Amino acid sequence: MTADQIAAASGNSAWMLISASLVLLMTPALAFFYGGMSRQKSVLNMMMMSFGTIGVVSVIYVLWGWSMSYGTQSLGGIVANPFEFFGLKDSILDAEGNYIEGANGYPNIVDIGFQLTFAVISTALISGALAERVKFSTWLVFSGAWATLVYFPLAHMVWGGGLLSHNETGFSSWIFGATDGEANIAPIDFAGGTVVHISAGTAALVLALIVGKRRTFGETIARPHNLPFVMLGAALLWFGWFGFNGGSAFAADGLAGLAWLNTTAATAAAMLGWLAVERLRDGKATSLGAASGVVAGLVAITPAAGALNPVTSLILGAIGGGLACLGVGLKYRFGFDDSLDVVGVHLVAGLWGTIGVGLLASDVGWFTGGGSEGFKLFIVQIVIALVAVIFAGLVTTVIALVIKATIGWRITDEQEQQGIDTFQHGESAYDTAGPEIR
Repeated sequence: MTADQIAAASGNSAWMLISASLVLLMTPALAFFYGGMSRQKSVLNMMMMSFGTIGVVSVIYVLWGWSMSYGTQSLGGIVANPFEFFGLKDSILDAEGNYIEGANGYPNIVDIGFQLTFAVISTALISGALAERVKFSTWLVFSGAWATLVYFPLAHMVWGGGLLSHNETGFSSWIFGATDGEANIAPIDFAGGTVVHISAGTAALVLALIVGKRRTFGETIARPHNLPFVMLGAALLWFGWFGFNGGSAFAADGLAGLAWLNTTAATAAAMLGWLAVERLRDGKATSLGAASGVVAGLVAITPAAGALNPVTSLILGAIGGGLACLGVGLKYRFGFDDSLDVVGVHLVAGLWGTIGVGLLASDVGWFTGGGSEGFKLFIVQIVIALVAVIFAGLVTTVIALVIKATIGWRITDEQEQQGIDTFQHGESAYDTAGPEIR
């Protein structure tokens, strides 16, 4: 390597380590976001679900997650061989004891760490659909099973050269052909619209249906107990998301800068879009709406952060915020208990962001000069979104039903009424010597 190449690799390594740290911060941030949205008697359990996910998914990612996601021995384009790099064998040092160079020019171990944090936050997102009624031990089992059977395969399909990638063996190549091993119309998922948000949102919907409603769902309004926690969590998620999207450029370069600015633009517009819908519908713009709009914008721009410009990011974000605001009402219309709006925010905004990039991608989107090729891209984006929904939905259903038939999901009605924190963790978030906790 030349001196310039060494300097670039060093700078990129530093940026990617920072990005990995930012993404890891997102899961404790999610704990604050979900914890604040919960009631007093369940806040610790809600936060523990995020922390428990860090433990389980980090361990299995080291053991088989990296191999299943990015191994070279693909099994039908769906998942890679979990034993090829089991325990990160042959992934860190070469035979001479030097760090193995990864696909992006810096040490492979840096990329492994970065990708580990994505697996953690993706799994933790699902927990918001299960507030106040699920055994903590069951959640830990589900976390490991879901990451293994849903997240790792999707990561391989999209980013590891599988069925949802740009390779000639992918769906896009089957539909519109390939040239020199590359799809003529390459799918766009910059940082995880399908892998992260559509999969987590779909899983949340499946679990809400299979696990069932809270005892008082539809009878009383479960209001957030600590809105400052919610806003703090949203702020930290926004901060961490710059590593999520900016880091997905895999270099400290102009693309990372574009992703950073697009993320800011879309998120700000989505917050305003959510608040506008809230104001027109309910007569008030709320702090919960502002925080939720921030997250919806972050979700929507995730698949598109490197493919749009700041102006089209404003459009994508504003629409995504409004759609997500409307989407959270689906649980009341259809009667499923998505406790903390995972479906409304992550599935709705994730679908819009993934499909919307086919409309708005710079120079190649259907609405931005792509012409017939842009229409084809739009079709490809719909296909990869639908495949992600179907795959995540079917596999999550199997996992959820097996768990229901074996170790079981639910705590008892009495435990739910008195508070899951006390019965599952032997703790309470607050010293409540006074009136009974609501």
